[in-house]
Amino acid sequence: MTPAVPLASCDGTESGLDHSSGRPHPALRSPAVTMAGSDPRCTRFTIVAPGRRVWLPIRRRREIMSNRRGALAALADVVGRWFAVLVVLGGVAGLALPEQTAQLAGLVPLLLGVIMFGMGLTLRVRDFALVLRRPWAVLLGLCAQFVVMPLSALAVSWLFGLTGLLLAGMVLVGAAPGGTASNVIVYLARGDVALSVTLTSVATLLAPVLTPLWVLWLAGSDLPVGFADLFGSIVQIVLVPVLGGVLVRAVAGRLVERLMPYLPLVSVTGIVVVVAGVVGANADVVSTSGLLLACAVVVHNGLGLGLGYLAARVARLDESACRAVSVEVGMQNSGLAASLATAHFAPLAALPAALFSVWHNVSGSALATYWARRPARDRRQPSPSS
Repeated sequence: MTPAVPLASCDGTESGLDHSSGRPHPALRSPAVTMAGSDPRCTRFTIVAPGRRVWLPIRRRREIMSNRRGALAALADVVGRWFAVLVVLGGVAGLALPEQTAQLAGLVPLLLGVIMFGMGLTLRVRDFALVLRRPWAVLLGLCAQFVVMPLSALAVSWLFGLTGLLLAGMVLVGAAPGGTASNVIVYLARGDVALSVTLTSVATLLAPVLTPLWVLWLAGSDLPVGFADLFGSIVQIVLVPVLGGVLVRAVAGRLVERLMPYLPLVSVTGIVVVVAGVVGANADVVSTSGLLLACAVVVHNGLGLGLGYLAARVARLDESACRAVSVEVGMQNSGLAASLATAHFAPLAALPAALFSVWHNVSGSALATYWARRPARDRRQPSPSS
């Protein structure tokens, strides 16, 4: 092992300077610098550089680690901002490299579990308190979520002539709870974020019961699976990870707060891999029937966004709540649909979910951009000029 070379005195006055030149040692500027241990004689941490070691004061070590965390947080921020583009690129990768990406399809349930655990880390027990404070808004949003989308999926499938596994895949998407990205879209759209978070959370908890019921009722004749199988899968890959994340945050809140800026890296990477794997496994179908199915997905998503907003407007919710309900209904947890399709049926049944995952992030981002330029003023209140 290469002996350590002390480049700073224990009083910390030289801070990693090279004695021969008085400048920072080149090793400290190398991206390969990593922490290795500490000097037992003083408060110095050993820095391992290519080919040698140097002693470094605590303050300098903290600066290096802070820069690394800052770079990682910046990367997570970029990934979050370009989420929709990355998902589209994942689909393109699936089409361009079908043999390689198809092997990722088997990881869909595991990846969704990781994504759901990350979602649980963002939740707190008080996020569910809105159910008691605004029960009408929450009930309306949940009814719209679990009525509009499943029935729209059936109607759209009939309109476009989708049968068999593609019908099952459309119904799986429609019967899924709200998507994990909906809260961000609502925030960007100047919507009611608290209501959005509550709807996503409660819908996710209700999914083990409501999703199998809708799927088996609307497409039961085409599915070789029972309620217990779907219920068990949703509990394992959604409910348990989400509750685990909530528990971890309740127990280790400070640690979770420090990790929060990096969560988009995990969730976005997982969704991109899911899309790439499902599209790659169905590259032949996409090339032949992809346009028809894509049109069905676009119409289904549009119906969810439009009818969700209309239902909230008819119920006389304020504008910000209408935007939240619209996004919650229109943006589905397509990862759950893809996972259930992969686990219980065939990769073909997961194709509508993969296409939906690509499109609803594009449409949601576009809608958020439109609404962000228009203040969410309650239309029932008179304007300041009137």
